[in-house]
Amino acid sequence: MSAVTDDLTHLHDPVLFPHLLIKGLSAHDDRPCLFLGDTVATYREVRERTSQFVQALRSLGVGEGTPASVLSANRPEVLYNMAAQSITGTRGTPLHPLGSLEDHAYVCNDAGIEVLVYDAEYFGAHVAELVERCPTIKHCLAICPPSGLPEGCPGQDYAALADRFEPQPLIPPSVQPGDIASVPYTGGTTGKPKGVMATYAGAATMTQIQLMEWEFPDELRFLLATPLSHAAAAFFLPVLFKGGALYCMQGFSAEEFFGLIEQHRITATMLVPVMLYVLLDSPLADTADLSSLDTIYYGASPMSPTRLAEGIRKWGKKFAQFYGQSEVPMAISFLSKGDHDPDDLARLSSAGKPTPWITLGLLDDDGNPVPPGEPGEICVRSPLVMKGYLGKPEETAETLAGGWCHTGDVGRIDEHGFLHIVDRKKDMIVTGGFNVFPREVEDVISTLPFVGQVAVVGVPSDKWGEEVKAVIVPKPGETVDVEAVKEAVKQAKGSVQAPKSVDVVDSIPLSALGKPDKKALRAQFWGDQARGVN
Repeated sequence: MSAVTDDLTHLHDPVLFPHLLIKGLSAHDDRPCLFLGDTVATYREVRERTSQFVQALRSLGVGEGTPASVLSANRPEVLYNMAAQSITGTRGTPLHPLGSLEDHAYVCNDAGIEVLVYDAEYFGAHVAELVERCPTIKHCLAICPPSGLPEGCPGQDYAALADRFEPQPLIPPSVQPGDIASVPYTGGTTGKPKGVMATYAGAATMTQIQLMEWEFPDELRFLLATPLSHAAAAFFLPVLFKGGALYCMQGFSAEEFFGLIEQHRITATMLVPVMLYVLLDSPLADTADLSSLDTIYYGASPMSPTRLAEGIRKWGKKFAQFYGQSEVPMAISFLSKGDHDPDDLARLSSAGKPTPWITLGLLDDDGNPVPPGEPGEICVRSPLVMKGYLGKPEETAETLAGGWCHTGDVGRIDEHGFLHIVDRKKDMIVTGGFNVFPREVEDVISTLPFVGQVAVVGVPSDKWGEEVKAVIVPKPGETVDVEAVKEAVKQAKGSVQAPKSVDVVDSIPLSALGKPDKKALRAQFWGDQARGVN
């Protein structure tokens, strides 16, 4: 045999995310692919613009392993850049558009960011300050208005740089399954955000699970209502492989959301629970034509089962839930549309069934499996699992102890095989020696007709160490009956878990990722105290 045929080096190479992306972009030419603002781009146009962005990055010496960040509102260039960074092998770290300068400086310095892609119209002055505080940043690439780079904005016009190049065939980078594809940061709700080293194998595995299990409609017109640089981007590949089109919102409002669904006959979307609450409370919830909408994906934080049932009764069995976290993204379990029974609140409070393509264990504090039906920490083995936390070997060793990824979530599996997230381990309240899981209390309170949103936290108590407090946002026009709240929990869960106090507020603090920020909420009551109990 010849030397060429004897070389088996690449015989078993897997197909990774960049390869899949190129296949998806190359599947069609003149079919519409992207609708964003005034931009309507075909598959060919997205593919060719991505090629120009690839060449622009490479002209600056940006390539495999280069740490890069993006800070932008939803723009077409964000999508082209996201694809280009994947195809060059750049190590991406998104910055949330709602984050503070302190947040962004921390992430950029911690990740050693060298390339910063940013929206000059919205973040010019912000990035100028950020560059002063982050000495590792070498290149700033600005997404500019038609007039060009505004005065005072650092770096150069990204699109103008890309315009210098002719489109070329897309070629994937030389990367391995265990190489780091991206470093997203945790929400920081239980401490300083940590950089999660996500691998190419993890990204490909997540896409495979999505395509096999997530019930995408055959005719896919997908509305992205969240930042394109974050979770919404995870739906890009499924849309491409279905030959579908992305429709991107540039800001979220109920009026625009319902209007886009009617105008474009949207068939699928993805929302976080707080967005669904806004939509359910809108007058348009009862009048908008959602007949085209086949699937509403939701996740990122727990959703009130009562409000979910309300949505099902309004719009039908269109809901599908995904559960994961930064360390094991989006695909630990899935609650299908058929399992969304509005008359079964216990089922609606579950996170669905664990996907068959992972190994899931419920473990006690010693790393042993808990008895069937009992709560234990959700632990995972899968190519989905991160490589570790960037620059944090001790935290990595703790999270990956015993050859499992310890999610920090406490869960149980019921007799039908559905996974129920009892709570975050660090959110557990210890009151008078008894453990109270806030999620279980929240699920009871959310059944009350006047409750729009609720968060339960532990607050200081001289007598009990901690005591249970409920913080409630009422539905529009409703009044909170405090005694009814306490009595409902007492009847359902017992007096230990009943709130000792109830606060009525206009809003619950959210993290930059749109999740209820329990750490910020607790800080209002604990102040400078260290928590005496956990």
